[in-house]
Amino acid sequence: MDLSAYRDFIFDLAAASGDLIRPYFGARDLRVDLKPDETIVTKADRDAEALMRGMIARRFPDHGILGEEYGEERPDAEFVWVLDPIDGTISFASASPLFGTLIALQHEGRPVLGCIHQPVLRQLLVGDGEDTTLNGIHVRVRQTSALAQATLLVTDLLDVARHQDAPAFESLVRDVKLVRTWGDCYGYLLLATGHADIMCDPVMNPWDIAALIPVVRGAGGIITDWQGSDPVDAQSTVATTSQALHDEVIGRLNR
Repeated sequence: MDLSAYRDFIFDLAAASGDLIRPYFGARDLRVDLKPDETIVTKADRDAEALMRGMIARRFPDHGILGEEYGEERPDAEFVWVLDPIDGTISFASASPLFGTLIALQHEGRPVLGCIHQPVLRQLLVGDGEDTTLNGIHVRVRQTSALAQATLLVTDLLDVARHQDAPAFESLVRDVKLVRTWGDCYGYLLLATGHADIMCDPVMNPWDIAALIPVVRGAGGIITDWQGSDPVDAQSTVATTSQALHDEVIGRLNR
């Protein structure tokens, strides 16, 4: 399948949404609202998704869309775009750059293209499951197979206890070299570009996951759900830099 036209369009979506989001970052008058599910949202989230949805509708009117803020359109279409305008809204609203825009293209329910865009740092990571580039330069995960040498990232330590086996995770944490909460999609960017080795998210939504799969795999990484199964349609993710490390991490998390 020739994805070049869709890849070029991802660059357009990232550029346009980034231009919209950037002025809101660090703004003292940024309004933060609470959604019914008790997560937060800002005008930047809503406006960026609306902008991308409009661009998709004009360029590919037969394609479907799934977005965090405005739901589904044509979910049974052959091609569906999956949008998370600001993944890491808590960080964004706190003027921390550990956030990004997630854009994925699914073909018949499987993600074939994905990007993580950090508009403030101007980092655009794009993957197709075979190759991943950062601002046009090919990137690969680093080869770390030993837990004792691994850097582990997680978005929210408290979420582990709410959704997974906390004692098992704490045991894993004790045996790695370094643990940091450089999380949300930025943790996967760090892993895919060779700056971290394990990224764990105990609870996820479809718009959180879709873009990560082709990005991580394109950089040579492994990504599954918390139990080691297919991450498509999953509710959690674990990404690592090698199969040996992944097997060890999944075994430890589920022992």
